[in-house]
Amino acid sequence: MIAKVDSQNIIHQIPPVWDSESRVLILGTMPSPKSREAGFFYMHPQNRFWKVLPAVFGEALRCSNNSPDREAAISERRDFLLRHHIALWDVIASCEISGAADSSIKNALPNDFSKIFSNSKIKHVFCTGKTAFSLWKKTCAKEYEEHFLLTVKGLPSTSPANASWTLEKLIAAYKVIASPRM
Repeated sequence: MIAKVDSQNIIHQIPPVWDSESRVLILGTMPSPKSREAGFFYMHPQNRFWKVLPAVFGEALRCSNNSPDREAAISERRDFLLRHHIALWDVIASCEISGAADSSIKNALPNDFSKIFSNSKIKHVFCTGKTAFSLWKKTCAKEYEEHFLLTVKGLPSTSPANASWTLEKLIAAYKVIASPRM
């Protein structure tokens, strides 16, 4: 029997990673409980994001998602992103969610992206998963896409729940991030 996880009202607490040289923005929905606990994005040990993205650039990370030196793992990931001019955040600022299930998201309020788009070189946005892409289109597209001349694309989720996508297929799909000509 699978235990039902009660819905919680979550406020996003992890600041975005970006700088003035960022050219690409990758957006998820809302950090999972493991990521919120770690204080950084995609830190669930089975999430494949931190295997996929470095592979796209022909690199590997030294620290695993469940590294005992959490600060070193976060620092390594932040450095990797900025070195490749990638910004990382989530579409949602707050929502009701059960565990990490995107399908349970209700009452989603979007993050404010104005500062990031106004102070960076971002022209390409990639959403990790159907829910992130759908929430972007529903809550953010009208406000940001035309004003900042953005192109936006949905990518497959790197979550372990998206088991039909092998690591190899995910890497192939994410290669568009390295040369975003959409």
